[in-house]
Amino acid sequence: MAKDANISQQKAEEQKAYNEYVKQVTPTHSLPKNMAKAFLVGGIICVIGQGILNYCANMGLDKETAGSWCSILLVLLSVLLTGFNLYPKIANFGGAGALVPITGFANSVAAPSIEFKKEGQIFGIGCKIFTIAGPVILYGIFSSWILGLIYWILKMAGVV
Repeated sequence: MAKDANISQQKAEEQKAYNEYVKQVTPTHSLPKNMAKAFLVGGIICVIGQGILNYCANMGLDKETAGSWCSILLVLLSVLLTGFNLYPKIANFGGAGALVPITGFANSVAAPSIEFKKEGQIFGIGCKIFTIAGPVILYGIFSSWILGLIYWILKMAGVV
């Protein structure tokens, strides 16, 4: 009986020590601080995009063409920053503010292609380029298809 009590007491002490260790090594995050950083970085990206749109409009381009140029230039900027290893630092600081816009998607395609280029054109870049973005594309298309189907059914039923 005493041996079982000692074993259970020892396990409790080990569990307590483990919990203290986990508390020490687990990084603490401030939600308001992270939200402010995401807002700041996402806002800067959007301001850059708006600046591109305004510049294109001042050059006499229509709204659709200006939007296309904005997307192209934001993707190019993101890929260049990824190539110079700056975008991961921006994303690390800004969190979702850097990962959600089109620039984050461009980074998610460019980063694996840069990382796996040493494995060759086919087995490196060709196979790994969509490792991060592929599931996003797949589930985005699939969920759009499902929502379109639901909309079609509701429209046929006269609900919408």
